[in-house]
Amino acid sequence: MPKRLSISAYRDGVLSGDRVTLARAITLIESRLDSDQELAEELLAQLMPHTGGSMRVGISGVPGVGKSTFIDALGTYLTEEKKQKLAVLAIDPSSGLSRGSILGDKTRMARLSVNPMAFIRPSASGGTLGGVAARTRESVLLCEAAGYDWVIVETVGVGQSETVVREMVDFFLLLMLAGAGDELQGIKRGIMEICDGLFINKADGENERAAKRAAADYSSALHLFREQESGWIPKVGTVSSIEGKGIDEVCEVLEQYRRQTTSNGFFDQNRTRQETGWLEDMIEEALLRDFSRFRQQDPAWGRILDQLGNSVIPVRTAYRQAMEAIRARK
Repeated sequence: MPKRLSISAYRDGVLSGDRVTLARAITLIESRLDSDQELAEELLAQLMPHTGGSMRVGISGVPGVGKSTFIDALGTYLTEEKKQKLAVLAIDPSSGLSRGSILGDKTRMARLSVNPMAFIRPSASGGTLGGVAARTRESVLLCEAAGYDWVIVETVGVGQSETVVREMVDFFLLLMLAGAGDELQGIKRGIMEICDGLFINKADGENERAAKRAAADYSSALHLFREQESGWIPKVGTVSSIEGKGIDEVCEVLEQYRRQTTSNGFFDQNRTRQETGWLEDMIEEALLRDFSRFRQQDPAWGRILDQLGNSVIPVRTAYRQAMEAIRARK
């Protein structure tokens, strides 16, 4: 296992854009060791003045939609045509030991994986999305401090992770497929309600016409949802990641969103709200951990339950006694 660096080595390496040091800094913040967490907190505090400058984009879609190929095409366009740096943080809900499908996803980002302007980092959740959300948020900050203009957070499929990721990005992009039966059955309504852009991938060859029909269907469906607080109207389009068609249009949509939400103040307001929500989530998780330890370790919990079960005390009294006992453990 690589030796832990000094705080100054982590800080200077990240600020200089060194990808090896950035990777090691992310490993540090993902560590569960108390000593590593203390160092990670100090590192983040020193890097905070250098964060916030990227455009944060969440990308998700149904299995097999071609997310990795799309990100490879989008990232190549951003780095080669726009001359901007891109970081990709991929959330994998599979085993934290095997890393699951993410290793395969990384190989499908063939151009980005060897692109000096790009950084790809897979993170396994081990089945705990909340923990990944916290670490991914902090990884975003590290990437921004390292000078990346764009940070993409990729999720594996449609499910709980999409809602979590939406709360840490500026723009949430949904990829869909055409020709898979009833188009609107392929995704939950709730996920469509939180997307800022929806693109039909693999719009090439014989599938191009079907992709355009699907885009029209989705566009009609999105107009039935309530207006977004940002004032932004979700955009719908078609892309071919393999042929590169429509990638420039996706970039224009992203830039248009940033311009509009920056001018009306929503961009900064949303980030502030996300950070407030993140703080509240961390506090709630800490309180739940305290209660879990109390319930498992403190004999006072058993006595409270006995009194409650024997109708000696009401629930309100049981609650007060439990809270007093938890506070006394501090």
